[in-house]
Amino acid sequence: MFSIVYVTTGSMDEARKIARTLVEMRLAACVNLFPIISIYRWDSIQEDNEVAMVIKTTYEQIDTIEKTVKEMHSYTVPCIISFSIDGGSREYLDWIDDNVLPLGLIKKD
Repeated sequence: MFSIVYVTTGSMDEARKIARTLVEMRLAACVNLFPIISIYRWDSIQEDNEVAMVIKTTYEQIDTIEKTVKEMHSYTVPCIISFSIDGGSREYLDWIDDNVLPLGLIKKD
């Protein structure tokens, strides 16, 4: 099974560092980065520029991705949300599968 993990960060530099680490460790096949504006409640209503990360991975790597993101992230409570991929291009899903290591085989290139 395949998943998308959505994460927000406070800067492009932070997002790039996390994304590169996830791909190097083969926890993710690909990470897309998008500048966004977030309006949210944190003690009061806040509005900030952030970077959204869309992480393409397998279901079995979600917990390791969460742990890795939390270790690297500057926020006290980072947004880390996963969504199951119910369908899509078979060739693309095969590519994700080929580029994400099975659980327990994590390594840095």
